[in-house]
Amino acid sequence: MLPSINRIKKEKDFGSIFKCSKSFKNNLFVFRAAKNNLGLVRFGFVVSQKVSKKATVRNKVRRRLSEAAKGQMKNIKNGTDIILIALAGLDKKELTEIKVGLIDALSKTRLLT
Repeated sequence: MLPSINRIKKEKDFGSIFKCSKSFKNNLFVFRAAKNNLGLVRFGFVVSQKVSKKATVRNKVRRRLSEAAKGQMKNIKNGTDIILIALAGLDKKELTEIKVGLIDALSKTRLLT
């Protein structure tokens, strides 16, 4: 699990990121990135009922996204807020596929150091 300081929790923060962020999409998730003035990387995850009706499955997807993000924290430029919105079918993917998709999205957005 990500440390508390690296998580986006407040609805106000999510709203401001959605307003001023750039959006990118691959076959696993929608990737939204915006700059912040905090000097650290923060992640937020959105897993809707389109992924699965069961909360346990949605939480499993959220944990997998969190684990993939945790592995890339050192490689991302500081001062960035990132929201990952899961797409339908992500619950059937393995963790390695999610990690590859995240690295691909980060490299396309030039957020990797």
